[in-house]
Amino acid sequence: MKKLAQAIVRLRKWILIAAILLLIPSAVGAVATRINYDILSYLPPELDSRIGQLILEEDYQLASTSMITVEGLPTHELLAMKADIDQIPGVLQTFWLSDVVDPAIPKEMLPADVQKFLFGKNDSTILIVRLGGSSVSEETMEAVIQIKKVLRRDCFFGGISVIFEDTKALVTQEMPLYLLLGGGACLLVLFLALEGTITPLLFMAGLLFPLVYNFGTNFFLKDVCFITEALAAVLQLGVTMDFSIFLLHRYKEEKENAASNEEAMVGAICKTTTSIAASSLTTIAGFLALCAMRLTLGRDIGVVMAKGVALGVVCTIVILPALILFFDRQVEKYQHRTFVPKLTRLSHFVSRHPVGVLVVSIVLIIPFALAQSKTNVYYALFDALPQDMPGIAGTAKLGEDFGMVTNHFILVHDDLTATQVSDLCDEVAAVDGITQVVSLDSITGPGFPTEILPDGILDILQNAGYKLILANGSYKAGSDAVNAQVEQLNALVKAADPEGLLTGESAMTKDLIEVAADDFANVNVWSILAVLVIILISFRSLSIPIILVASIEAAIAINLGIPYFTGASLPFIANIILGTIQLGATVDYSILMTTRYREERAFGRTPRAAAQQALEQCSQSILTSGLTFFAATFGVAVISKIELMRCICLLISRGALISTAVILIVLPAALMLLDGVIRRTTLRWPAEVSEKE
Repeated sequence: MKKLAQAIVRLRKWILIAAILLLIPSAVGAVATRINYDILSYLPPELDSRIGQLILEEDYQLASTSMITVEGLPTHELLAMKADIDQIPGVLQTFWLSDVVDPAIPKEMLPADVQKFLFGKNDSTILIVRLGGSSVSEETMEAVIQIKKVLRRDCFFGGISVIFEDTKALVTQEMPLYLLLGGGACLLVLFLALEGTITPLLFMAGLLFPLVYNFGTNFFLKDVCFITEALAAVLQLGVTMDFSIFLLHRYKEEKENAASNEEAMVGAICKTTTSIAASSLTTIAGFLALCAMRLTLGRDIGVVMAKGVALGVVCTIVILPALILFFDRQVEKYQHRTFVPKLTRLSHFVSRHPVGVLVVSIVLIIPFALAQSKTNVYYALFDALPQDMPGIAGTAKLGEDFGMVTNHFILVHDDLTATQVSDLCDEVAAVDGITQVVSLDSITGPGFPTEILPDGILDILQNAGYKLILANGSYKAGSDAVNAQVEQLNALVKAADPEGLLTGESAMTKDLIEVAADDFANVNVWSILAVLVIILISFRSLSIPIILVASIEAAIAINLGIPYFTGASLPFIANIILGTIQLGATVDYSILMTTRYREERAFGRTPRAAAQQALEQCSQSILTSGLTFFAATFGVAVISKIELMRCICLLISRGALISTAVILIVLPAALMLLDGVIRRTTLRWPAEVSEKE
């Protein structure tokens, strides 16, 4: 390791030049990375709802269908607007009454199903816009933007593609603010915690490299979810800042005895590399545990964050030493007192009253641990978006004028007779909450020659060996009512066609609920097991892993239990990933505390004295790390208009503070009281020392 450290120090100028040059392709890769705004696309591909969605997308080109509610617009203006929309690249067809019959025909003369489908309350009608690309493709996004420009007065544009485009615009608008606030808050905490006035700037410059590298290498992934894109930067800042602090503190210690700054840095690299690498393994393992989710969004977040931590370790060891040496004179010149104190009084209190501290802590934790399973969780993804977004408002208008709160797409094989399909439509229409049912056979009736119909109608309602039935419902996706409705509809479909498929937002959301329930359990188990194994190997102990993980899990229980007492609801994804992120990101604090406790015991101190010293000496580092992690994420929670982002970041920032408090107060007491158990279950643990000694 020493030869590598010497090479890093000797070649520091060339390392900086290479690091700066690598920023260029990384920035290009970051810009070129495809962002996915459709969370439902991460469902397992073997589910009927996903198979059906793929058929709609590839064969019917309906997966990115959007709808325009038009109120009181004269027919000639409506037709002119329709013609303008048809000319927009990416639009396959804008379907309206004029595609079937002369619009001058009184609507009362139309079939009842057609009337109900195309005409609603408030003198409204509906245009169906079929887009050529997927709902989140660049082609579709650009088409949505252009359609918005040609809409007339009293037009409301709704549908999943419109909502995704609105989300993209909002995330693009907010992302720079996330970085500015997260980075600015971290700078403030570091300024208060570190003696060097320019050191915070140095750290942020050092973190710029792994941040850009991480975003750039995302290009090699198929795509990255917008949640990952938005969270990755602030999480990486908060999680990897510890490594920089460890290296700097060690460098300052080495300078006291080294003949030169270069020699001091070689010593600092040698003595921190192992601890940083070991510490990062628990964090990486925590994030990689997300890959165990059936919802592949977990793999998306897990891989990107694990990659970010790994790059953070490499850059801390290779690039940051070059930066520190380059600006060493400035760092030494500009100094100020720190404002983050050592918790001396707290250390004495905890070491004197360990039983009381532990008992009170357990009593406080129990109600939160019981409450976390009762916290309300919601799965209606669009509820986590600003309700004044055009796409949300347009979709709500469909519900108001047409009772079209949700859309069910039923695919049955085309060898079913017209009578069988009509019977199925009647059964579907009889289900509670279904407001409209439309199919080719229900419109034309048995024996109608479909060849005389316009191609557009056939493309929409019959294609690729399937007949499509559209069923609109008045229940909201993710609600208990619509989930029961989906079960009923699925039973009817399977009875008519055992290989029939039910898809749409509600069917996919119901699958999401079931998949998420499994994921919550699996992710927690895998993350805990991974961290337990790494700590077991690091400390060669059977008891220490349990103590450390238990302390963090207690903090997680408090964090997830708070929403129950405040009456808040959590988005499902926050409920799944929070435990893993909080465990992986903050278990380092407990490792630092335990390592220092072991060192103090090895010096011959009693458990009480060791606990007091460990808490006092580690308090500044742990406080700085915890506050930095809090600062990086809290700003996002304050400013984000996206409830999903706001909720996740609030949980993470609050979790950082809770974990910090638990590790500073509860863990030293636990280590002190369980020292005998630890000694008997740990290899080469220091021998017992009596209080008298």
